[in-house]
Amino acid sequence: MAENKPKIISTGSSFLDELLQGLRPGDNVVWQVDRMEEFLQFAGRFGRGAAEKGLECVYLRFAPHPPVLEPFEGLVVVALDPEAGFDVFTRKVHEVIESKGKEAYYVFDNLSSLVEFWATDELLADFYQITCPYIYELGGVAYFALNRDQHDHNTIARIKTTTQILLSTYHTGGRSYIHPLKVWKRYSPNMFMVHLIGENEWAPVTTSFDAAAVLSASGTHLVHTLPDSDSPWNSVYRKLVQYRQNQENIPGAASEIDALKIELTRMMFGNHERINRLADSYLTVEDIMQTRERLIGSGRIGGKAAGMLLARRILNAGSGGTDFSRVLEAHDSFYIGSDVFFSFLVNNNLFRLRLNLSRNPNIDPDEFDAVEAAFLAGKFPRETMEQFRDMLEHYGQAPIIVRSSSLLEDGFQHAYAGKYRSEFCANQGTPDKRLDEFLKAVKLVYASALNPDVLSYRRRMGLTEGDEQMAILVQRVSGMPFKQYFFPTLAGVAFSKNLYGWTDRIDTSKGMVRLVFGLGTRAVNRTAGDYPRMIALSHPEIRPESTEQIPNYAQKYVDLIDIDTNQLATKRAAEVVGGESYPNLELLAADLSEGFESDIAFRDGWRRGFEFTFRNLIKRTRFIELMDEMLSCLESAWGQPVDIEFTAHIDFQRDITINLLQCRSLRLPRLTPAHVRLQADHCRGDVLFKTSRAIGSGLVEDILYIIYIDPAAYSQLNTSTQKKSLGRIIGKLSELLSRDGSRIMLIGPGRWGSGNIDLGINVSFADIAGISALVEIARPQAGYAPEVSYGTHFFLDLVEAEILYLPVYPDEEDSCFNQGYFAQAPSIFEELLPDYREYASVIRVIDVRAGNNGASCALLVDPGQNTGLCYLQPGT
Repeated sequence: MAENKPKIISTGSSFLDELLQGLRPGDNVVWQVDRMEEFLQFAGRFGRGAAEKGLECVYLRFAPHPPVLEPFEGLVVVALDPEAGFDVFTRKVHEVIESKGKEAYYVFDNLSSLVEFWATDELLADFYQITCPYIYELGGVAYFALNRDQHDHNTIARIKTTTQILLSTYHTGGRSYIHPLKVWKRYSPNMFMVHLIGENEWAPVTTSFDAAAVLSASGTHLVHTLPDSDSPWNSVYRKLVQYRQNQENIPGAASEIDALKIELTRMMFGNHERINRLADSYLTVEDIMQTRERLIGSGRIGGKAAGMLLARRILNAGSGGTDFSRVLEAHDSFYIGSDVFFSFLVNNNLFRLRLNLSRNPNIDPDEFDAVEAAFLAGKFPRETMEQFRDMLEHYGQAPIIVRSSSLLEDGFQHAYAGKYRSEFCANQGTPDKRLDEFLKAVKLVYASALNPDVLSYRRRMGLTEGDEQMAILVQRVSGMPFKQYFFPTLAGVAFSKNLYGWTDRIDTSKGMVRLVFGLGTRAVNRTAGDYPRMIALSHPEIRPESTEQIPNYAQKYVDLIDIDTNQLATKRAAEVVGGESYPNLELLAADLSEGFESDIAFRDGWRRGFEFTFRNLIKRTRFIELMDEMLSCLESAWGQPVDIEFTAHIDFQRDITINLLQCRSLRLPRLTPAHVRLQADHCRGDVLFKTSRAIGSGLVEDILYIIYIDPAAYSQLNTSTQKKSLGRIIGKLSELLSRDGSRIMLIGPGRWGSGNIDLGINVSFADIAGISALVEIARPQAGYAPEVSYGTHFFLDLVEAEILYLPVYPDEEDSCFNQGYFAQAPSIFEELLPDYREYASVIRVIDVRAGNNGASCALLVDPGQNTGLCYLQPGT
């Protein structure tokens, strides 16, 4: 039996009909407006469209504002008096609806004016909640208007739950926009996006920078968490609003506002002295209020959110040559307060689990899978769910990212870099589907507070008794759509100090950038077989590798969001930009097919021999200048070096827009005076290895054990299971050997921590938390060419844990590696782990003292000579 298609009713606007897929009998349409002009325009088209079809349109006139509809044939005006009171007014409206019968058309005056007569939002919501269903029951169609941000959250929530369609209109920059927030029983891929209202078309606003600018300029506050409560959390905010609105009439209002601002700042930012000093100096009352108005629940916003907000305000207040208010992408983030985390734990019986794991942190990955499953089964209370829905309505179908923002994260002492999860949400599909995806992301971020790496990190840093409150930062994913994908043109991490000076021409005080095309996950993680572009800000055109090596060390893959599959994905660059010209591709890539860099034309698309080099980005835009000025400004305000995460967009005038996603203190390796001159012509005798690739500076003496992974034996392991097992075995060795405080050096092929076991050993931070030095052996002809780790989350872990890191390239000039020592020194591996003797040919554990009269070894890194040296120390 064929399904009956619903009757389609026109709005009087072909563009609105297309956006909403027309109206249905029973639709009540609520327009949230910041000015009545837009409502008058659309209500007029709706009413006149009905009249042109010979239908009657009823205009209910009751407000003091100018008429919504001027007289026309077919219009019936019914005058009502709200001063008669809620009961009389509502009864009269229902009498009108009853008299008109089925499938009538209605236009109401602005409902917000009713509050002026009835003095309460609650009666307004009551009126709508009993009127809307009556119109729906009779198959009528009605238009209503509301002033946006004039009514409390509960009133809007009741209206939204009752109505069939809820729309918001914005007017900014001389342009008008429409944003569907609820369209009942209808869906299209772009339906819930902000749309630009044009004369000839309505276009969805698909780029993050344009959408954020529109919604930011609209001043919309979608999350209102002000229940009738006298708790300090609510009362401080309400007092601040009251004083701000009436400061001219309240004696001493200015000083009271300052005191309330500080109090509210401490409630959201915590009690970290240096963070609060920056907040008090740079954040305005408006900044604090806007943060509060975008906070879901209550509690702290966490270190990541605080660092992002402070950095943006510092740049906008900067005294340098650039007006960063014209450079930074508009801020469009929300915060889930730390109290929501604790309530989630308590309400779902997870608090004791967290307590037990914090006391006994030895949990393996399989056990953690069960922890994640327990978190995923958890539920949120109704009030929190309503606020989640409000936030998702704000973003529409724009991709978002759910990021951890722990109180201990991104602080001045501990960064927690990459420890917790961040979850991308492609945010496609129906509202319910998008909500389910978002809830899963939040729960996974919460569960990550108990993952083995975090517990090990906290134990190593002495933070097991710290106040670990998990807030969440929700951000719009920066970028624009291209084909079926969504991603930013540029993304990366940048550091105000550069510890990796690959030539003495580089000024290490000027900082460094790790830059990629697409999402920044490829810049902060060590990716298999792929490399970001390393840019020294003092000499941006000098690469770490020669021109002929560029193809081997260029980015080959792009991280992005696949809109069609609704998930995070990794694609080959040729697949992403091939066949269709990507904007400004000539600034991003070059042609190396002839063995040297040559420019490409925008129309070229992507061809064999093209590589991402970013040469013309460096030479022909302000990108380097902007990054240098940003880092200098932030370091000056922070009072110490910083690192940032960012995305960037290039417009057709080659102007750069930057979205500053994160800012935190950069922990530098401790400097230690050089006790030994770094001279070793050949690796023999007491010298174990030497390298001319120094990263950082430091000295680790009295190393008693060396865990050495033989590169050749590792490459010959037959199964991926064997290779994956090495990380856990190394973790067991580290735990055994470090129990008495002995120092351990770990040496192995390729990239430690790599997700690709063919390129290096897949260890977690928990596996290596007990070591003192980590060395990567790079022999490109054997397939092991470690990307310099500087700037990745992995490297920041090593720095914070004071683990000295060094890449060794034995085949390079001025480098050497004493292979004989590592191959012939006795190994105690089987004594330590007899159950794993099958790995004895791969893993060698050398007790340096054995056969060396109680000697130990030392690893010295001297950036002054750009050299690292490992040598034996005589026993005492």
